[in-house]
Amino acid sequence: MTETFDVTNPATGELIEKVAIDSEEAINDKIEKIHQAFHSWSRTSATERSKLLRAWHDKMIENKAELAALMTAENGKPLKESEGEVLYAAGYIEWFAEEAKRVYGRTIPASTTDKRMLVTREAVGPVAAITPWNFPAAMITRKAAPALAAGCTFIIKPAPDTPLTAIRLVELAHEVGIPEDVIQYVNADGETVGKIFTKHPHIRKISFTGSTPVGKLLMKQSADSVKHVSMELGGHAPLIVDEYADIDRAVKHALASKFRNAGQTCVCANRLLVHESIKDEFTAAFTKAVSEMKVGPGTEEGVAIGPVINKKGFDKIVAQIDDAKSKGAKVLAGGTYNADADKGYFFVNPTVLDQVTDDMNIMHEETFGPVAPITTYTEIDEAIRLANDTPFGLAAYFFTENYRRGLYIAENLKYGIVGWNDGGPSAVQAPFGGMKESGVGREGGIEGIEPYLETKYISIGI
Repeated sequence: MTETFDVTNPATGELIEKVAIDSEEAINDKIEKIHQAFHSWSRTSATERSKLLRAWHDKMIENKAELAALMTAENGKPLKESEGEVLYAAGYIEWFAEEAKRVYGRTIPASTTDKRMLVTREAVGPVAAITPWNFPAAMITRKAAPALAAGCTFIIKPAPDTPLTAIRLVELAHEVGIPEDVIQYVNADGETVGKIFTKHPHIRKISFTGSTPVGKLLMKQSADSVKHVSMELGGHAPLIVDEYADIDRAVKHALASKFRNAGQTCVCANRLLVHESIKDEFTAAFTKAVSEMKVGPGTEEGVAIGPVINKKGFDKIVAQIDDAKSKGAKVLAGGTYNADADKGYFFVNPTVLDQVTDDMNIMHEETFGPVAPITTYTEIDEAIRLANDTPFGLAAYFFTENYRRGLYIAENLKYGIVGWNDGGPSAVQAPFGGMKESGVGREGGIEGIEPYLETKYISIGI
């Protein structure tokens, strides 16, 4: 009998579907299939791959309502956010459908007349990807689209909390004519799949989005066969509100950054560093706006904050709030919950913490929840030091209308993504990725296809 696992609605705890667990034999069989398919897919013309990717994009748009409803059911995010993610995810496919036709080589002037020197680019090989639950569609397409565009075949292991979106995306790819053996999915225990992916000789690249500890483990395991790796790992994003900031703009974008997907994003603001001269004005406006956010199931009209994905995530958020309160933090909004472990749902009301100090866990650990801690600074170099005082370097934000101050802050923040007066800098045409322990490589933009390509140099004697 085939083993299964339950996929439940995090807003209600209700069972959505039972999903079959792939055996090790089945996983190895699928890897063998993408390995065999690589030989033909990598030789398909760039134009043909581009057309198929564009058809996949169009199919996603055609099925936007279905995909969004599925995503909200298994992930919990508000339906409007899910619809936005479908468009965002499809955008990566559209972008790399065009980039498939722009994988260029070059000629090098030889030092003698009896040689010709060529540089070509070719697909790295079969790719295995492991993605998280917080963006069930976008985290897949920004890996699958450049892989397929480059001529790689692709196998995905989605998060067990949200596998249904991944399954449907792969089905849609097959429906438009992308061969079944070119893009596959597997569902099984993460540790088991990770070991198979990293040890299998046919897998030439691992692409992972998730926690830094797991990313480090996958990198170590991949070293034995010298696989290519792309890692988009944890973050602890600071958000600086400078004394020259437009307060209304800062509040609007801080809300968008902090509370999108109930704060369950790797790039959401985790620490708000506000200049002491404007702290009271900013905090009052921000707290008022947070207090007005509606919490509930993502299918309800006007809901801004959906449920936390599971009990593990809920427990971490509560522990951080309790730790901050025990050390003197003041709760300005939220700090309350609607949770039932037996029924399987966990809601955290959007929370603002004031008088936060550096000894609190929330200032050093990624929250992944709707909690905004506020602290103050007096000099901009102090804010930059606090912002950089972390092993992570994924995303950072700051708000100032002073261009000299802005350039200084931007140039001194050690982060791969910096939003200046912008709480939502991520875009399909821009590179996404972090510095330090936040990862290796970039996704999106013209940089996004590079990790899926090998460089070959050909020297011809004539």
